[in-house]
Amino acid sequence: MPDVFVYLPHIWPAYVAFLIAVLSPGPANFAIMGTAISEGRRAGLIIALGIFCGSLTWAISAALGLAAILRTYAVALEVMKIFGGLYLIYLAWKAYKSARRSDALQAVAETEAAPRTARQLWLRGYAIHVTNPKAIFGWLAIISLGLPVNPPTSAIVLIVGMCSTTSLLVFTGYAMLFSTQRALRVYKSARRWIEATMAVVYSLAGFKLLTSRI
Repeated sequence: MPDVFVYLPHIWPAYVAFLIAVLSPGPANFAIMGTAISEGRRAGLIIALGIFCGSLTWAISAALGLAAILRTYAVALEVMKIFGGLYLIYLAWKAYKSARRSDALQAVAETEAAPRTARQLWLRGYAIHVTNPKAIFGWLAIISLGLPVNPPTSAIVLIVGMCSTTSLLVFTGYAMLFSTQRALRVYKSARRWIEATMAVVYSLAGFKLLTSRI
């Protein structure tokens, strides 16, 4: 079997591109930040795990070549794109309604009094990522960039493992960072701005997904 480390010079550029993408602000990271700030560390970590599982789903699909299959069934991709876009707009509407409220302390108290279940949090995180069909093509691009034609299984496992481990660390890191007492104080004082920003991010992402071509 070829030495997997021979492929590292190809893998590193793809890994750097992935790292920049996963660190950049977007719907997934904003969902983790907002949940960790408003509902605490446990909730932030659970939704981060859901987002990671969604990313891992697409990573494995891309590695198995399912992207090519999905390209063949354009209708399935269109349905996923519409569902994902509408879901992001729904999240934007919820954030907008929250931003309209003037009583930050009452909003935080209500959130703490009626926390979402672990299952609800995980499913929300998973849905944010798995309903975005562009994610699978992002992973396909990473694998194509990082590996030559017909790479061995060990090389595919290495690049998927490196990127997936990094995404897990980044997502949970955001959850840990934004669940501190200082973050909660900032949230209480700037809740409306934070929620408004999240509403804008979700809206832009949703409309971009609905109007883009795959």
